[in-house]
Order: sequence, then C-alpha cells, then structure tokens
Amino acid sequence: MGSTWQPLLRKYLSKTRRYRYKNIRLQIPSSVFHPGFFFSTHFLLDQIKQGSLQNKELLEPGAGSGLISIYAAQKGAIVTATDINPVAIEYLRENARANHVQIDILRSDLFDEIPVRVFDIVAINPPYYKKDPGSYSDYAWNCGSNGEYFKKLFSQLRNYIHAETKILMVLCDACDLEMITEMAGENGYRMKMVCSKKNMIEKNFVYSIEMSQ
Repeated sequence: MGSTWQPLLRKYLSKTRRYRYKNIRLQIPSSVFHPGFFFSTHFLLDQIKQGSLQNKELLEPGAGSGLISIYAAQKGAIVTATDINPVAIEYLRENARANHVQIDILRSDLFDEIPVRVFDIVAINPPYYKKDPGSYSDYAWNCGSNGEYFKKLFSQLRNYIHAETKILMVLCDACDLEMITEMAGENGYRMKMVCSKKNMIEKNFVYSIEMSQ
C-alpha cells in the first residue's frame, strides 16, 4: 500500500469500525482483518458466488469478521467458521447474530478443534507473509517464517473433504507461491489457478486445490 496513506489507514483501523457489504453489516475490531480495505476477501467471495450454496456444507477457516461465512449462510449454506483469534470469535458471534444467520463458530488453529467431518466447500483466505506471528492479530497476516501455516493446512485438509469438495484459496504475488505449491504437492494436491486480478497494491490469484492422487 502506498506510503502516503498507509499510516492513515493504520490509524483508522486501530479502532473497532462498522462495515457494510450489500445487506451485511459487520463490526470489525482492530485485531481482525478488515475486508473493506484489502482486496482478497471480496475476490474470493466473487468466486464462491458463482456456484450454488443452498444446503452446501461450507467451512471458512480463519473467518475473521465473517463476511464470507455470513454471505454463504444467507444463501442457504450450512456454515462452519473458525479463527485462532479469540477477539475474532467474539465478533464472529456478534456479527452472525446481527445478521440473523446461524453459523457454527469454533475457536481453532486451522482444523485442530473441528470434529472430523467432510465439507462441500472450503474457502481459505490465508496469511500471506513469511514471518512468525507474535500476537493473535498477526495470525491474519503471517504464515510463519517457514510457511508453517501452509504445512499444517495441507497435512490436515484431507480429513475434511470428499472427492467433489471445492477448495478455493486466495493468494497474492507477495506470497511464496513456489513454497505453497510444493507443500501442496507433498501432501497430494495440485493447485490450479482459477483467476487473477491486479490492483494498485498487488496481484491476487484464486486457486482451486485439487487432489492429485
């Protein structure tokens, strides 16, 4: 993001803010990723919109403020939303109540606290940057200095999908795409780019993650 307005945005996001997307109203605290100022959430949501959500079992690990989960629940999906950040969990529950949707909300580090079951859709907006998180809010941004987030994601994922599960993940050109692709392959997955789009800050990609064996 540009050096001129980056400090202004940081100051704005230091307080809990209200955000509206169509008929969805959210409260977003400072320690939770704000979907209104960063492109990835909406880019991933645009892909999820393209398929039917009615009666689909959808999982959003790292759901943050819950925009994708709430949208999916409004469209008839059976939604499970998780986050490692306890503040995110508190606001996920509040945002679900405020938007009159039923969502199964769990505090979990990826799949650790999710009972083994299969989902029809998994929507992933992961942390991008290879740094170790030092606080709960950092988990929204930092995947570990050696990509520990992705290593854990791909090692656990198989227990929660079936042959036809649609797994969508949004990434950007600041990610270590080679590392992520290699980790996927080591766990029996291939990553197929569905679409890409460039904005003023970065280039984003949505990948379909498919079982290769």
